[in-house]
Amino acid sequence: MDGTLYDSMPNHASSWYQMVREHDIPCTPEEFYLYEGATGHFTVNLLIERTFNRPATEREIHDFYERKAEIFRSKPAPKVMPGARELIEGLAALPSHPQTILVTGSAQGSLLDRLEVDFPGRFPADRRVTALNVERGKPYPDPFLKGAELAGVKPQECVVIENAPLGVTAGHRAGCFTVGVATGPIPLATLKEAGADLVFASMPECASQLPDILRELCKN
Repeated sequence: MDGTLYDSMPNHASSWYQMVREHDIPCTPEEFYLYEGATGHFTVNLLIERTFNRPATEREIHDFYERKAEIFRSKPAPKVMPGARELIEGLAALPSHPQTILVTGSAQGSLLDRLEVDFPGRFPADRRVTALNVERGKPYPDPFLKGAELAGVKPQECVVIENAPLGVTAGHRAGCFTVGVATGPIPLATLKEAGADLVFASMPECASQLPDILRELCKN
């Protein structure tokens, strides 16, 4: 969702950065692009362990994430990622009529509530995996395994489209054909190293090429 369907990562990264700096925890805005796709629990715990050499408390996890979400909601609403609608419609037009399943590490209602408006019928509530549906988020394979279960198919029959290393790693570990798309500052090489089977330099590039590639693969 973030960084693929919506151009929301600048808002997320700056929100995390502002919240963390309020607690005098050393960080850079750019590093939060590396944590994209992880649950809030994972990110807060990582920051606390790195800084204080101990696990985060449940209160810290709750309060840190609530503050980050508050800052995020105060920012201008992110736009749909250029190329995202074209990609979803291109996939829907394939002869195999693949299902589209949302697999996100977020539980951000302000974006989840927009999906039916911006992508009508493509990500209904019963075809979504969010941070609330799995105990272990990305980079663990659990979210994509859950997504395959919702689709009623094997992970090997799924195509994952991700823009962050943790998500790419999760898709690869789940056994899915994993596509990396560079929609932010993460280089293509990093997505490839994380396990991407195929990489694109932008979402419009992915939208223009991936459906044809999958159409040919299905023929074989």
